[in-house]
This record gives sequence, C-alpha cells and structure tokens, in this order.
Amino acid sequence: MRVKKQKRHRRAVRFYTACFGFRQPYKVLCDGTFIHHLIVNNIAPADTAISNILGGSVKLFTTRCVLAELKRLGKSYTESLQAANTLMIARCDHEQSKDAEGCIVEIIGENNPDHFYVGTQDTDMRKKFQEVPGVPLIFGLRNALFLEPPSAFQRQFAKNSEEERSHMTEKEVALLKKRTKDLVENWEIGESSDENGGPEDENLEMQPQKYSSRKGMKVKDRPQFKRNKAKGPNPLSVQKKKSRQNTNSMSGKESKGGDGAVRSRGRKRKRSRKGKTSAPAES
Repeated sequence: MRVKKQKRHRRAVRFYTACFGFRQPYKVLCDGTFIHHLIVNNIAPADTAISNILGGSVKLFTTRCVLAELKRLGKSYTESLQAANTLMIARCDHEQSKDAEGCIVEIIGENNPDHFYVGTQDTDMRKKFQEVPGVPLIFGLRNALFLEPPSAFQRQFAKNSEEERSHMTEKEVALLKKRTKDLVENWEIGESSDENGGPEDENLEMQPQKYSSRKGMKVKDRPQFKRNKAKGPNPLSVQKKKSRQNTNSMSGKESKGGDGAVRSRGRKRKRSRKGKTSAPAES
C-alpha cells in the first residue's frame, strides 16, 4: 500500500507541475486545523513529513487571521499557536481580520497565482477548492499525510487550456494574413520587373543585395559557402628524400684503397694445441 500511495502522490505532483507551473521549493499554506492535527498526532518535523509526500523541498506558510483564530480558541490550542508562530506569514491584503477560511480563500483567489499547496482538515474548504483550478490539497489521516488527487474539474480545465494554447489567437491570425499579403505583393513586383527588364535592371542585378526579395519579413539570403580547393599533401607526413652522398661515403669506407674490392671480414678459427704431436729427434 505504501508504494501505491507514493505513486499516486508522484502522479499528482507531476500533474500540477506540468499543467499549472508548480516549482520547488513548494509553498504550503496551512490553516489552524491542519497545524493542530500535526501537533496532536506528533507528526514532526512537519516540513520533512510534507517534503516526503511532495518529493521536494517545502516552505510552510500561515496567515495572521489563522493566528488570531488560534488565539481565540483558548488554552487547548496553545501548543498549536506556538507551532504556527514559527511558520512564515503569507500576506493577506484585507484590512479587518477574517475567519481562517475566508482569509485563505481570498489569498488563493480564482486561479492560485502564488502556487500554494493548501493544508487543511476542513472538508467544506476541501470541496470548495476542488472547483478552483490549480489548488492541490493536503490533509491528514491519523499519523499519515495524504495529497488529494486532482479533481475532474481541474483535469478538464487543464485539458481545455492545453487545447487553447495549441490554436492561434486573433492577433496571430491577423499578423499571418498581413505577412502573406506582403509576400504576394513583393513576388508580383519581382515578376513585373523581370518582364520589363532593361539596362537599369541589369545594373541592379549586378549589385550585391543585403536582403532578399522578402522585404516584408526582413529575412537575409542564405549564405553561400565556398568549397575548399584541393591542397597539397601535409609536409609533415611526407618522407624526406635520402641524399646520395651518404650512400657513396658508406661504400668508400668499406672498399680497399682505390681497387674497389670490398673487404670481407673473415672469422678466424682458433686451433687447439692438444692435437699437435712433436717430431722425434734425429740421432
């Protein structure tokens, strides 16, 4: 079950990353109920537990309205209030303090521009944010945390936005029509100038042109590359010619005088004296 849970979480994170542009470090906006759940079930450190779900570094946020609501709840939420004070504060622009739900709804807005993950135990808030595109939800169940999969509304919204991006807008269509019209006009002008060619046109043809006939698009002509001519061999790879003087000098050393006879070096055999017998003395 743990492996299946991790796979579900990875798929959900990839969906929000690809379709709505969520990036690390992930920002998690926590309300009072979520913070209290973490304290009661001893899920600490909270940032490590949430980063294990999302597969990346996280930053935990809360609001001043959430802190004010935890203060009003009394001594039973004192520890939760102390934990909430250690979190970063997300800016809420309303002048008067609101309840936690209204404050978070205002920060998220219609399309969650700050890319917040919302951590809450409030079921009504979770149902409300399922109808808002690009709002991932984190909730706790006993001592485990879960990332809620994208709702059907969010998936359909992502699909529709992808189809809209694949089509051209009205401005792009108008720009395309204007450019095609300019190309056709320039082409007709070039055809008429070729038919009514004269000496002036010949002079113009001899002049180098910086731009092509597509003046409307201001596109340069393609560069004409020069072909490399065949060159000689690499002088370093060519062997040097042997001089004849060296061969003549070598032959002169081996010859005797001026006869031209080559002296051969014979090998002298050493004879042993044991085989020799002394001649008898004559009387």
